[in-house]
Amino acid sequence: MHWLQLSLEVTRDQAGLVTEVFESAGALSVTLLDAANQPLLEPAPGEQPLWGRLRAVALLHSGCDTEAIRDGLRDALQVPEIELLTEHLEDRDWSTIWRDDFHSKCFGTRLWVCPTNESPPDPDGVVVQMDPGMAFGTGTHATTGLCLEWLDANVPAGEKVIDYGCGSGILAIAACKLGASKVYAVDIDPQALIATRDNAARNAVEQCIEVMLPDALDTRPVDVVMANILANPLIQLAGMLTGYLRVQGSIILTGILEAQGREVMAAYQQWIDFKAPVHRDEWLLLEGVKRASG
Repeated sequence: MHWLQLSLEVTRDQAGLVTEVFESAGALSVTLLDAANQPLLEPAPGEQPLWGRLRAVALLHSGCDTEAIRDGLRDALQVPEIELLTEHLEDRDWSTIWRDDFHSKCFGTRLWVCPTNESPPDPDGVVVQMDPGMAFGTGTHATTGLCLEWLDANVPAGEKVIDYGCGSGILAIAACKLGASKVYAVDIDPQALIATRDNAARNAVEQCIEVMLPDALDTRPVDVVMANILANPLIQLAGMLTGYLRVQGSIILTGILEAQGREVMAAYQQWIDFKAPVHRDEWLLLEGVKRASG
């Protein structure tokens, strides 16, 4: 089977109309992408992206009537002409296409993340086998890589850890593989919880990891809290996240753009003493220790 990919540049106000036209034409999926290479600064759940210009990309069966879709878009947007880009795609196993760009990688000195179809290059390394499925997290993003390197350098042997915003479960699994006694993997996305459970079983650490929605998290203070989410949620959750951390425990915060670092640290300053931020690309990792007086 062959597929047809249609795309055009739109404004935020036009995105909903264009999506409706594509869906009415039988689109299997419609994706809104940044058209100007701008960072996405945390829309709330259910909101549209904050980019000024977007590219709407639709995937349809190859036999669709592109001229009818073009006419529908012109009518919806009330414009005389549009620049609709078309691309024919060969049939592929879209559920495993991520493997094309995901290969074994070392974080720190001995922590390896490997796709399930590859053997680790280092037989003496600590290996996390990953199949991210529909959830974010293979270590390729700068923020995930920073967290993995921190875990490799600060082995949580015998410690209890919270991985808040667990995504694929990569950080929770890495913590278990490095000797953590218990990891609480928390996410608001049910698909992330499914992926985390599957990946935990694949790595034979399901007894070490407890997977849950945020409302189900009820534990005594832990040794390490890791939160790889975004700056606004980190600020809003400051009191809660620090409340889960024992005195002298470590908190690791990332998903933070460089321009957001000061604001995030300010939200935690009554409880946490921060070390110097770690930079990678435009992202930061913040490491702090909870004060006794917090």
